[in-house]
Amino acid sequence: MKQTWVLILAVVVVTVAAGVSLGLLASDGGDGAPVGSAQGQSSAGAVEGSSPTASKTPSPTPTRSYPLSRTPRTIPAVRAHTPARGPGWQPEKGQRVVVSDGDLADEGRLLAGELGLTYAGEKDDVRAGDVRLALNDDEGADPESYSMTVRGGRVTISGPADAGVFYGTRTLKQEVHGGGTAPEGVVRDEPAKPVRGLMLDIARKHFTAGWIEDRVRELGDLKYNQLGLHFSDDQGFRIASDSHPEIVSREHLTKAQVKRIVDLAASRHITVVPEIDSPGHLGAVIAAHPDLQLRNAQGVATRGAVDISDPDAAEIVDDLLNEYADLFPGGQWHLGGDEYQALTVSDPEASFPQLARAATEAYGSGAGVADLTTGWLNDRADTVRAHDKTPRAWNDGFFAGTSVQADKDIQVAYWTGKEIGARLPAEYLSAGRKVINYNDEFLYYVLGQPLTFVYPTGQRIYEQWTPLVVRGTQAVPAKYDDQILGGSFAVWCDLANSQTEAQVAAGIRMPLRATVQKLWDPGKPELSWTEFKALGDRLD
Repeated sequence: MKQTWVLILAVVVVTVAAGVSLGLLASDGGDGAPVGSAQGQSSAGAVEGSSPTASKTPSPTPTRSYPLSRTPRTIPAVRAHTPARGPGWQPEKGQRVVVSDGDLADEGRLLAGELGLTYAGEKDDVRAGDVRLALNDDEGADPESYSMTVRGGRVTISGPADAGVFYGTRTLKQEVHGGGTAPEGVVRDEPAKPVRGLMLDIARKHFTAGWIEDRVRELGDLKYNQLGLHFSDDQGFRIASDSHPEIVSREHLTKAQVKRIVDLAASRHITVVPEIDSPGHLGAVIAAHPDLQLRNAQGVATRGAVDISDPDAAEIVDDLLNEYADLFPGGQWHLGGDEYQALTVSDPEASFPQLARAATEAYGSGAGVADLTTGWLNDRADTVRAHDKTPRAWNDGFFAGTSVQADKDIQVAYWTGKEIGARLPAEYLSAGRKVINYNDEFLYYVLGQPLTFVYPTGQRIYEQWTPLVVRGTQAVPAKYDDQILGGSFAVWCDLANSQTEAQVAAGIRMPLRATVQKLWDPGKPELSWTEFKALGDRLD
């Protein structure tokens, strides 16, 4: 009997000592609370069927101390991360993606499919390993902002709108890519610029629908929000038309293919911005309607330009703008307006007397060809505005010293300072115009590198370009920052056969990543270019 009591006493002593030892190991995570204490735990221990707000004291469990987490490495970089101690989160089979609002179902399904998780829909209960997507009531916040909390073996992504929540899922996807771990703590993130785009010239070179869809997926993961499609030019008209099928090129996209692209883009919160360039760059239209071509006083035809004194020219362009308005339901439309060849001669009024007559008839004595061309731009803006589209035009479609002024709401797509009568970006900005940066010194990927163009590199963009660098290499004054809506990388296919689709995709890969880094985060990047490139390679 005495031996039995001694044995029992020994077990008690060992057990108590072990408990003390484990308690010491679990305590002092550096934040004043034991890692294993109720203060240091989230509701990860909540049982199935409980409310997310249910408060239960977790059972003390032995654990170990974790170092403070590190800021996640993503492209673009997150703007802020509050570190914490804990194991972080990794996706495992059987874990759920749940939403607090049915409006986030698309984001939830997409993320679940990408990470191999179960999409469970709207749920109030809490389970270990959950990823929860939620809308918050942060009124007035940037709709593209979000916060992501990794705590207690679960992830919560919330934002004021579904776009922000989507961007949070992109951050999570990158964090766990290749077996990585989403670090413990809180990410708070939002873009510096509301316009982050890629423009594709699909008029000069036919790109397959599948290739464009791949670019949409790539853009979505990089938090781009616009895809421009320049689908009409001298070399081709690349989308099927019901109103004017005679102008459509043999190789083109069907409307069903375009709808799939637009729908896929919408699921990634990307607006597709169409462009039918006019009154220049209409060679594909002119090929079917040669009577619309502009001719000078000697009867010589002007390449790509329609005669804007002919009402039939405006009618056919408006037919097309109206036809495609529903196919592209986003709120943006690019009107082109660049390089109208009537304005590249020394005396437009003498060279094109019919345009001079039309100008004075429409706008009075003293009006010239530039006034008539500005009137054309405003009329086309009226056409798309009737479909609730915000118009934009290339900067060389705006002219100084005219009696007719371009409508104030037409955004300036600034690409060059090499045109006749070129004006500095500050002239547009000081007039109160909003500008989108397409700087051809940094952001123009022109197939075949004609004229003085060279393929842009991600390193040059990453190290030298910012959204304030609108023309050349000089930045505009910082006071105009809010008027610069963002920027767009542009692929132009002047020499269409110079590269295959695969070569274009490879060539723009790092430039796209560098561009979005500078559009998302206004600060100097923390990573060197070598580190940034290595990160891009790892995340692909």
